[in-house]
Amino acid sequence: MPAFGLRVLAYRIATDTMNDLERFLTRAEALLARIEALLPTAIGAPDWDAGVAFRWIKRNGRGHLQAVAKPHRIRLDDLCGIDEQKQCIEQNTRQFLAGKSANNVLLTGARGTGKSSLVKGILNQYAAQGLRLIEVDKHDLVDLAEIIDLISDRPERFIIFCDDLSFEASEPGYKALKSALDGSIAGMPENLLLYATSNRRHLMPEYMDENLDTRHVDGEIHPGETVEEKISLSERFGLWLSFYPFDQDHYLAICQHWLRVFGLTITQAEEARGEALQWALLRGSRSGRVAWQFARDFAPKQLPLGNADRHAGKAIRKNRS
Repeated sequence: MPAFGLRVLAYRIATDTMNDLERFLTRAEALLARIEALLPTAIGAPDWDAGVAFRWIKRNGRGHLQAVAKPHRIRLDDLCGIDEQKQCIEQNTRQFLAGKSANNVLLTGARGTGKSSLVKGILNQYAAQGLRLIEVDKHDLVDLAEIIDLISDRPERFIIFCDDLSFEASEPGYKALKSALDGSIAGMPENLLLYATSNRRHLMPEYMDENLDTRHVDGEIHPGETVEEKISLSERFGLWLSFYPFDQDHYLAICQHWLRVFGLTITQAEEARGEALQWALLRGSRSGRVAWQFARDFAPKQLPLGNADRHAGKAIRKNRS
């Protein structure tokens, strides 16, 4: 073949090779882009100055702390009828902030009685003294060790808050929480406590047939292994606070408090007794939550529209202050 023909052939081969290589690189880049979209993104250190409350958020299998822009800042003074529980958790928190020994806290009892609000009120009361709150869902408790690593060297004092906590025995968060509270080779840092609320005293469902394993030894009752296992988690909280259903007088007192907060006079609040009782009857419950909901519905109807708006805004600002 003439030299000219060889050069043309070599050129064509080189051109085809380059085109194939270009198509390969294009497809490879597209594949890498799709793979990168599935990988967890790099997340920087938390912005500790962004707020006093944080949530543990997981995306693509990786968790990070996200500041809460507008935390619920309820005041401790707005929580009526739970003075003993309030005093206990305040004392425990003050010890914690002072660098003294303090306990993890389990708040259990009837729904709507102020368990979660009490923890939020503690944050509002003591945030200026360096208290911070991290809300962690029970499904993310498996990440407790990672959260602890993030905060262990911080100067602030942190409360990990688990709301409405309950488990089945097979859930991974159950064992992670047990280990973090008291059972891991790594101890809890001095700047961390765990406050949890639950409607269940022992955080797990209890069944009738579990009592069949109970043994009687020398006149003493010894629970079976299943019961002992369930009790062992709640026992790792050093401080238990119990909340009980409200009686009628307690419920009405809370209604009057919130009606006053929303702008009604003492006389107007007292005259709302019948409507408050009817509201509770329709809801099938007497609780602080029901009383607050009643006041939000009833108070604006007794005030001129402008005054109602003004008092509603005042009440919101009062809780945020």
